[in-house]
Amino acid sequence: MKPLFSLESLDYDNIENQLFLEEEEQMSPMFLQCVEISRWVVCGLTGFLTGLLAFFVNIVVEILSSYKYQTVKSYIDGFTEDGRLCASMMLWTMLNLAFVLAGALAVAFFEPIAAGSGIPQIKCYLNGVKIPHVVRLKTLVIKVFGVICSVVGGLAVGKEGPMIHSGAVVAAGISQGRTTSLKKDFRIFEYFRRDTEKRDFVSAGAAAGVSAAFGAPVGGVLFSLEEGASFWNQMLTWRMFFASMISTFTLNFFRSFRHGKGGELSNPGLINFGQFENGAYKLYEIPIFMCMGAVGGLLGAGFNFLNYWLTIFRIRYIHRSFLQVTEAALAAVVSITVPFMLIYWSDDCQTLGEEQAVEHALQMFCPDGEYNSFATAFLNTPESSIRSLFHRPPGSYNSLTLFFFTFVYFFLACWTYGLTVSAGVFIPSLLLGAAWGRLIGSLLANCGVSIWADPGKYALMGAAAQLGGIVRMTLSLTVIMVEATGNVTYGLPIMLVLMTAKIVGDYFGEGLYDIHIKLQSVPFLAWDAPATSHSLTAREVMSSPVTCFSRIERVGTIVDVLSDTASKHNGFPIVSEFITSEVFLRRSVSSTVAVFVERTRLNQRRLMLKDFRDAYPRFPPIQSIHVSQDERECTMDLTEFMNPTPYTVPQETSLPRVFKLFRALGLRHLVVVNNENRVVGLVTRKDLARYRLGKHGLEELYLAQT
Repeated sequence: MKPLFSLESLDYDNIENQLFLEEEEQMSPMFLQCVEISRWVVCGLTGFLTGLLAFFVNIVVEILSSYKYQTVKSYIDGFTEDGRLCASMMLWTMLNLAFVLAGALAVAFFEPIAAGSGIPQIKCYLNGVKIPHVVRLKTLVIKVFGVICSVVGGLAVGKEGPMIHSGAVVAAGISQGRTTSLKKDFRIFEYFRRDTEKRDFVSAGAAAGVSAAFGAPVGGVLFSLEEGASFWNQMLTWRMFFASMISTFTLNFFRSFRHGKGGELSNPGLINFGQFENGAYKLYEIPIFMCMGAVGGLLGAGFNFLNYWLTIFRIRYIHRSFLQVTEAALAAVVSITVPFMLIYWSDDCQTLGEEQAVEHALQMFCPDGEYNSFATAFLNTPESSIRSLFHRPPGSYNSLTLFFFTFVYFFLACWTYGLTVSAGVFIPSLLLGAAWGRLIGSLLANCGVSIWADPGKYALMGAAAQLGGIVRMTLSLTVIMVEATGNVTYGLPIMLVLMTAKIVGDYFGEGLYDIHIKLQSVPFLAWDAPATSHSLTAREVMSSPVTCFSRIERVGTIVDVLSDTASKHNGFPIVSEFITSEVFLRRSVSSTVAVFVERTRLNQRRLMLKDFRDAYPRFPPIQSIHVSQDERECTMDLTEFMNPTPYTVPQETSLPRVFKLFRALGLRHLVVVNNENRVVGLVTRKDLARYRLGKHGLEELYLAQT
């Protein structure tokens, strides 16, 4: 992401200028009905393509992981006989390193915005911040390639988180009916080429991504509500749910053929936690579960604290591309070297039963018919290890194995999140929590309460606690966990665990996504203004002085104002005798000047709303428009392009009222006037984002300017 001062806001409030009103008057009921049908078509296509994309990622990861496992296992089995494992470890390391390097190089040198899970960026986009390249086709391609390499490369990552970003990109591309990356326009869905419509489809795409990742369509809708959407209505809810259901169905359908059971729809998501046959729990276990939630909150706070300082170190010292790739390569080597050393000394041998087959079982130094549980946990993909921790019978892991696995994986996952690779934190968090949760269950069982202390059940609660402690979500995670396990019985304890983890974690700091949003200096607006901020007024927070235009303005004057990079805002009130009534935006002005000059040369001065849609979203910068000296002396009538009814507030309005109006309506600028209705300032997103509630009360962040 770019620094705060170079980011722009999105226009989530429709500008009701003359062009907009003229087009609306020409709309017939049949056209409006076709537009509504088109919205459902776009959501359906979004769900279908997101599910298809998830299937592609899943099958490629399965094939490559299986090939890597078979290759490594054949070497290990051969070398354990004569006691030489060094060559096996080198082979394992080189395979992982090759995949990680490929993914890191693609992200670092071709599209850095594809790094990480993409959830913080999508949250910012839906909040109203224009993050460069966040929903580009190029970003999607690098994202998919990068996450495949990261997972197969053995990093402590998951492919589920990036699916949310991928679904959002798919929705953004389909809804515009073109791809600006390939400069291809299909001339469909042109009506949706504006920020308001695009935002709603991105919300649906994010929900479809969650649904494809976890097989949780309801959880996907709630995720967009809890974490992203800045606007909500009943029809949008239905369309999002429709996209989520189509996404789950598509992935389920294609995976059924992959597993040789065509048409048997029993694989709804990329990760399936499996059915918990014994879904019962005792009433007196609830306090234990809540204590586990507190542990998850503490561990999550520690995880976020370490990752915070690690990210600061990266920002300061590892900001060059080749250094970022080098760090990713180092993480790949350490991620296999440290576990391999622990595996070498591990003697946790378990019987390889026929009833419950162990995926990718590794014998190591164990007798025939047995496997090393520590080696199997690290060699498998994270999803397979989670299912094993949930469903393997009691005694499948000894306590020492679970302890060392938790300890090592905690630091590996913390280090990995933030690398220049495409990767998510959902699955590593679940795996980490499942390990220490099963450890607690095993300890309780050893204390003589094995009748009800099922280790798999405690692994599930630990997974929920750890994930909640790191990302601090409650409502959507509860539903996702319930849908993924297929057992609503666990709904109440999971909810209590997540709430406890959030309360404890919030006491020590913020969630992981919020931390990274702030570290990237994004002006993210919460739902409400900071507490104790009623004493601040619009006059104290606004940007001033304000550059204004007249209704009839010289082209040269407009070009000079737009070329002034020192301007603190991109909105320009149009005033008449210092009385405000309209607002014009920088992007609209640039596009208007460009089309005006072109039409002037062709003796055609009439502009249409279609001209702005054709330029959306990459409006031409004023520097790219050549204006001759004669054209500079021409005048433009801005009446038909300006917003004739902008929102205004008196300068004595309190900050919470300004914040509520700005946030709820999705504004980009808010005009501040004095008692004589004269323009005295503009409130921008940056003006509101710089205030926060700190340890010593209300704090103002002093942000650097370019």
